[in-house]
Amino acid sequence: MTKPVSPIRTRTRTILTAVAAATAVVASIALSTNAFAATTDTTTSVAATDDAYTSSSRVKLNTGKADKLVAGRLSGDSMVTYLKFTVGKLATGATVAGAKVTLTRDEHGLPGTVRLASVSGSWTEGALTKANAPAVGTVVATANPDTRAASVTFDVGKVVKGPGTYTFAVTSTATNDVARFRSAEYGADGPTLDLTIRRTVVATPAPTPTTKQCTVDAKLVPTCGVLWGAAAGSFTGVPSETAIRTWEATVGRTASIFHTYAKGDQLFPTTDEMAMAREAGKPRILMLNWKVAYGTTWAKAASGAVDARIDREIAYLKANFSEKFYLVIHHEPENDVDATAGSGNTAKDFAAMFRHVVDRFRAKGVTNAIFTLTYMSYEKWNNMSWWYDLYPGDAWVDWIALDAYVNAQPGGFHNGDFNYLVNRTTDATKFPGYYKWVTTQHPNKPFMVSEWGVFEYKADPSKKAAIYAKVLQQLKALPAIKGLMYFDAPNPPGGGDTRVDSSPQALAEFKKIAADPIFNVKVG
Repeated sequence: MTKPVSPIRTRTRTILTAVAAATAVVASIALSTNAFAATTDTTTSVAATDDAYTSSSRVKLNTGKADKLVAGRLSGDSMVTYLKFTVGKLATGATVAGAKVTLTRDEHGLPGTVRLASVSGSWTEGALTKANAPAVGTVVATANPDTRAASVTFDVGKVVKGPGTYTFAVTSTATNDVARFRSAEYGADGPTLDLTIRRTVVATPAPTPTTKQCTVDAKLVPTCGVLWGAAAGSFTGVPSETAIRTWEATVGRTASIFHTYAKGDQLFPTTDEMAMAREAGKPRILMLNWKVAYGTTWAKAASGAVDARIDREIAYLKANFSEKFYLVIHHEPENDVDATAGSGNTAKDFAAMFRHVVDRFRAKGVTNAIFTLTYMSYEKWNNMSWWYDLYPGDAWVDWIALDAYVNAQPGGFHNGDFNYLVNRTTDATKFPGYYKWVTTQHPNKPFMVSEWGVFEYKADPSKKAAIYAKVLQQLKALPAIKGLMYFDAPNPPGGGDTRVDSSPQALAEFKKIAADPIFNVKVG
């Protein structure tokens, strides 16, 4: 389990240059026996290229690098937010059929009225101040949001008709309150211009394509799609095998990966776990977490103090279990680091212990263990000078994994969506976020989310459901993620109820995730 901390995410900006394939609704009208006209609507998002706000009390203030946007009047200071979006060239035959600007609320509650107006005149976020700001023009759209609404959306379809640069101003009629939104500097929750692109083409129907079967390779990396799995029933006393079968029945899909935990001299996999891996019609890959240095230190384990324990496990595996499995060596090590010199549990000691275990397994002929390094998403640790010392080296790591959770409570600790879950950071100069770190620093390593969950917000169960509702779209935009394992528990440490059926709304949305073909990966 990971511990939550409030985030600031890295800046990501994209400009629409072509129409990308997305969820499409197609209406066909037969023209002849061989041709048809198809109208296809696709939705794509354009991030703000520039965003900043001005202050009437601080006329020379520039906020181009701020992670927040402010609009309204507070203590006599009137603030106006400016937004700029660039829509690139569309594909032949494509038109803009709809457009909406969406702003994500920061922690502060929203005022009763927020307006979006047109802006004429040039400006850039790096130079914008009250002194040089262009005039605010005609109001384009008005919103009257609930004070705790997660976002505000404005319909700008009458303004955005095609390629070009569009600038807007956000204001509020409140006289002693402000709206605060997340800027592009915040990360994935920055301002977006969401476009509905419509295209009509005449085409000859293509032959029905053969469905590609996704499988796994020698390192258990899927050839396509995403591996699906779970750790279920933790902190309930229910045997994990029973809990996972109940969970599978609840969500409607068999887990490709069955996630369990062992420590010290516990031999793994157990007879029951082996039965789960070999179940007829429902094969599962085992993910086994092992705290091999349990009862001693990482430094002592690295020097050979627990070699008898390691060798006993190796002999057990070779005699009983030949299937490939993920072996996680001491998951979430950050939480156990003691940076004091000589403690035996420094980050470098962990890396040395990890290498020693891998080397010993390989030297003794174990070929079915896929060595996995699992981090915890706790920003405090990522900012530590020792954090990068945890990595043992590419030669010893087959997979990089992440345990991360979010909170459904608006404004609460670690409140956010799936994008935030995999990329949150409090200081991008020290750590850019896990997905960005893996894909830029270790692009040759497959990445999985080995534990994830959403803590229930009991006052409004729809909040958890709303987070689930965005997961598929966000996951498919993060192609480096090759595995997704849910942590289903009623009361895990550090949070609240992560169960997928904690409310009817949550279960309905989660079952939509489980049903998606992206998880159709054959594992046995």
